[in-house]
Amino acid sequence: MILIFKRLPMKHIIYKISYSLLLMLIISSCEDYLDKSPEANITEKEVYGSFTSFQGFVEEMYNCVTDYNKAGAWNLYLFADETLNNYPYSFDLGNYWDQSALLYGTTANTDNEPRSKRIWPLCWYGIRKANLGLSKLDLLTDATQEEKDFIKGQCLFFRGWFHFELMRYWGGLPYIDTVLVATDDLSLPRLSYRETALKAAEDLKAAAKLLPVDWDKSVAGKPTLGNNHQRITKIHALGYLGKDLLYAASPMMNEESTGKAVFDSELCQQAADAFSELLKLCDETGAYKLQPWATWTDNFWVWSASNRTLPGGSEVIMYPAILEYSRSRWSAVNGTVPVALGGGMQKNVEVPTHNFIKNYAMANGLPIDDPHSGYNPNDPWTGREPRFYSDIIIDGDQLVYSTAPPASVRFAELYNGGSYRSTVGNSVTGYFYKRFSPIGCNSWDNKWASWQCYIPYLRLADIYLMYAEAVLQGYGNPSSKAPNYSLTAEQALNIIRNRAQLPDLDARYTSTKEAFMGEIIRERAVELAFEAHRFHDLRRWNLNGEMKYREKTAIDFDRGPNGKPINLQERIVITRVVEKKHNWLPFQVKFTTLYPEFPQNPGW
Repeated sequence: MILIFKRLPMKHIIYKISYSLLLMLIISSCEDYLDKSPEANITEKEVYGSFTSFQGFVEEMYNCVTDYNKAGAWNLYLFADETLNNYPYSFDLGNYWDQSALLYGTTANTDNEPRSKRIWPLCWYGIRKANLGLSKLDLLTDATQEEKDFIKGQCLFFRGWFHFELMRYWGGLPYIDTVLVATDDLSLPRLSYRETALKAAEDLKAAAKLLPVDWDKSVAGKPTLGNNHQRITKIHALGYLGKDLLYAASPMMNEESTGKAVFDSELCQQAADAFSELLKLCDETGAYKLQPWATWTDNFWVWSASNRTLPGGSEVIMYPAILEYSRSRWSAVNGTVPVALGGGMQKNVEVPTHNFIKNYAMANGLPIDDPHSGYNPNDPWTGREPRFYSDIIIDGDQLVYSTAPPASVRFAELYNGGSYRSTVGNSVTGYFYKRFSPIGCNSWDNKWASWQCYIPYLRLADIYLMYAEAVLQGYGNPSSKAPNYSLTAEQALNIIRNRAQLPDLDARYTSTKEAFMGEIIRERAVELAFEAHRFHDLRRWNLNGEMKYREKTAIDFDRGPNGKPINLQERIVITRVVEKKHNWLPFQVKFTTLYPEFPQNPGW
């Protein structure tokens, strides 16, 4: 989120604030920060009086957005059925207490060290900072009305967004919308998920009215023209407004709030309205566009000689900040590239599961379990859709362009007994994946020296798919559409399929609401694979406990004389432990023992 090529002209203010004042603003600090730092020689008027200095204050909230792929220096964010490693994930064993790598741990550190960023402390820090900013708006006198609107809009967005980020893991929470001080009653009760989500929706809706579609086309954005791409806009606010409402409408959340494990059609309609307004704005302004298939991977990684080019192209709406350019190599590579190529930290490689691979369709667009698809279980990797070959490394694929290493290193030997098939440092499932670490990231080709990868928080493809889901569940069938937009749910889904070189959905999958929803589930699995959506999707749909999503499998096979697999056998590696209590993560005990109105999540 922080500018990639240069910061605001008042960069020194950010650092001065950070080191002398703002470290006091974590949620546990309830005293006036001006009373706490004797070396703080700047006044409130200097911090909040002008747009430039106030924007410097706001910038730190961008640094509170956790980079999933780099938190803890290791990509431990895939908690569902997508991947396996050389050792069991704690979440697979049902141990949701083990949350240190991504969720808990460290302090509210907003410096440029991505490994120390954690969701829980930084979200609360960001919420307090947003509230503080909103409380100081009356001091912003050296600013135009547009500049005042942009400051207020960013603060409102982040307050809503940080609450959303927290509640999708832990459920309903107190909604903090004021600057808490020591004399306040701090025994704030937990709200239901719906209540929390509706409060976040109010902030996101208000933010959307204040923020521009494009900072570069505003007067306030002219001083940083060309460097505004990651700033929060109306598009961000509308996207997360819709996502917040769709989550609240989903069966798991609706069951927690109302006792009914079905979609809430009214909230789905509201979500569809937000998504349709966003899509209409993109149609009219070109603010965001789907990346063409030829450059689809630009959404996830790019070659960059200076290591400073951000992936995302025209499609990614929200990314974490680039804080340490070299960290891509030490996170994505060490997480997904085998030891023999210089990754894996000499022991652990994250690989896709065979059960998850089944979501990728055939080139004709049909699911592999469709009797008309042409899928051959004895030749399972022939004739699959383009995203399969873009994402997944299969037996025989080239891994190294250089001719220096032997063939057993240059090409993937993923069959039983092959050089890349083992329980330590290689693949335990028969696959690798390359969505974020392309071929060339290895010790011989050394292309990782000029490569950047980041996990998108929100892309336009996700908006189209959520629009299709919201319209389907809000209005009842695939041919429905939002009142103020021309696309039907079916058309929105087909836009994403067509971009991936697939034909429109077969009519059999649009004939009923249930059949179409099944395709939305599958399409989200593939289009958004390994992007930190699956864990939330399966839970919100109340599907996380179904056996087909709990069993993580490998494919064992030998390589035949013609190079094709033979003697194929699917093997269950682990069955994820999922009970009703795993709908939500547990709070650390130190939080649930503070006061009765903040109870532990059920079952924990």
